[in-house]
Amino acid sequence: MKVTATPIEGLFEIHPVIFKDDRGYFFESFRKEALLTQGIDKDWIQENQSFSKAGTIRGLHFQNDPHAQAKLVKVISGKVLDVAVDLRKGSKSYGKVFCKILDDQNHHMLYVPEGFAHGFSVLEDAVFSYKCSNYYNKASEGGVIWNDPVLNIDWQVDLPIISAKDQILPSFEEFTELTKGGL
Repeated sequence: MKVTATPIEGLFEIHPVIFKDDRGYFFESFRKEALLTQGIDKDWIQENQSFSKAGTIRGLHFQNDPHAQAKLVKVISGKVLDVAVDLRKGSKSYGKVFCKILDDQNHHMLYVPEGFAHGFSVLEDAVFSYKCSNYYNKASEGGVIWNDPVLNIDWQVDLPIISAKDQILPSFEEFTELTKGGL
């Protein structure tokens, strides 16, 4: 398993070594030791899984302190565009967006630290899974609207399917104003 830094400090791509033969394939989907090489030492205490139809956009979500969550995200089947937005107060990459295709062919994963908004668009029907470093807490949930003009994310879907909750999230500018510059 190879863990590589992205252009945004603290955000990492994880590339498993896949062993294929005529029976199928095998790979380690989690190896704490590999994450420790990059200083990622989390106690993963919750794991979530969702199924979403092609065209669905979920996000951009986060949990506020004291329930902030780091996430280790992957696709079990299908294909998504995974999106992370740096919302860390004082970060030199505040407001920067990182996008990565995750699918059931490359099996790449993404480590998203606390202080990021996270979401994904479903390019092919997908089962999405992620480990969390903290429990979900409804009172601590927050988000930024998926189609924010400042973030200008190309979700790569033509007719997005958006939940009612995600349609009323604040803009990036409103979030920045409300939080006085980030999480």
